[in-house]
Amino acid sequence: MAISPEKAAGTTTGHGHATRFIFLALGLAISAWAVLVPFAKARLGVNEAELGLLLLLVGTGAIISMPFAGWLTGKYGCRKTLVVSTTVFMLSLIGLAFVSSPWAFGLSLFMFGASSGVVDVGMNIQAILVEKERKRSMMSGLHGMYSVGGFFGALIISALLNLGLTPLSAILCLTISLIAGLLIMARYLFPYGHESKNRKSFSLPKGSILMLGVLCFIMYMGDGVVLDWGALFMTTTKSISADTAGLSFAIFSVAISIGRLFGDRLVEWLGIRKVMTSSGIIAAIGFVIVMEAPSAWIAFAGFVVVGLGAANLIPLLFTIASRQKKMPVPQAISSVTTLGYLGLLVGPAMMGFIAHATSLYVVFGIVAALMIFVSVTSRWLHD
Repeated sequence: MAISPEKAAGTTTGHGHATRFIFLALGLAISAWAVLVPFAKARLGVNEAELGLLLLLVGTGAIISMPFAGWLTGKYGCRKTLVVSTTVFMLSLIGLAFVSSPWAFGLSLFMFGASSGVVDVGMNIQAILVEKERKRSMMSGLHGMYSVGGFFGALIISALLNLGLTPLSAILCLTISLIAGLLIMARYLFPYGHESKNRKSFSLPKGSILMLGVLCFIMYMGDGVVLDWGALFMTTTKSISADTAGLSFAIFSVAISIGRLFGDRLVEWLGIRKVMTSSGIIAAIGFVIVMEAPSAWIAFAGFVVVGLGAANLIPLLFTIASRQKKMPVPQAISSVTTLGYLGLLVGPAMMGFIAHATSLYVVFGIVAALMIFVSVTSRWLHD
């Protein structure tokens, strides 16, 4: 029986909405967890060092799961993989809101990280399939939904806490809503992961995929440098208070969200190559503005430029990875995501050692130079 054009169009639209929902849900849940950290510290009765060791389990879980997430998605399909991993992710978040044993809390953190790693890879594979179905660029806008979720998740949980809800009650409100939405949207997630017949559980990245992973490492590291060192750079070089300096990452995040929401139109207008090349250069210029700004407010404007420049580079690296023919797409996305996440984990620490030996000014200069490297190299990879 033939499918009517109207039904086919509705299914296609549903695929897009379901993908946007997954990106939004991941952003909402991860930022909601950020609000829980002080409550968790008080409930567990641990000091900052002990909490820091426990928090390493989030990254450990993600790094362990990500290399195999592409295989899981290829074998079981986006629908099954994303429904199961997103549900585990939400249940882990609930655990983080009430468990009082450090061992149970550590297990919840590990599962939170591991499941988020699978969701991260799976939703990017789903996004690639939607792009192919629609035959147009959508990756930047989808990543923009994650950024929007990241902004509103913390806002929602903070508002619920201010209304008098306990951390557990506030998290339950969010997670139950997201699981309900997931069940509604699940039918529109693809039942397959990719057309590849490859069934390897893990493949080492090589050639262009390795280089894409390196570029992703650099971009995630750049985000981490702004997050971990941006405010300190502002207080030490621009002579402003720590409270005001914290605006640097907030401004940067808003600029990234805006840039991604308009990124797909830019790609359709200019093409991937021009957007990648210009974006890296714009991000580098932004870092130079931050470094050389004579006042704090001009430096804040520099963070806006950095955010707008960096906004579409990571989404487009995933798009390029999906178009190569040297490695099955699910494994390629796993590799690129894993290396990128590794950049977020270890990159800022590496830059901290460099800052200790030299200065934060030098660190920001290095990151600016790396943005130019991403611009030039990504152009070559796309060719």
